[in-house]
Amino acid sequence: MPTARAALGARGEEIAAQYLAGRGFEILCRNFRRRQGEVDIVAQDGGTLVFVEVRSCSTSDFGTPAESIGPRKLERLAAAATLYLVEAKLDNVPCRFDAVEVYFEKGRVKKVNHMRNISGL
Repeated sequence: MPTARAALGARGEEIAAQYLAGRGFEILCRNFRRRQGEVDIVAQDGGTLVFVEVRSCSTSDFGTPAESIGPRKLERLAAAATLYLVEAKLDNVPCRFDAVEVYFEKGRVKKVNHMRNISGL
């Protein structure tokens, strides 16, 4: 049985995928996991392949969800993204890393915040 935190994360990922799809993104893959790291959502935004990290929270006591994405997480995200590109046989494709924060309050979605190009690349 999943923990409350895992269930919140899974729900946040579902909401993030719906949010992105509603804004014209084509969702290509969800939960791409390899030993080196994972990508919550892989999507196409026009001609750009987007690797999305989803963060969910029900309290802001510890800062924003995106603040928990540190250099080590970005490294693991980049490693997984590289493997995705290799396995999908994609070369010279414009890519970026985005984050989607999903805020919950009393079990309901309070806010969704999409941040583009979180790596600064």
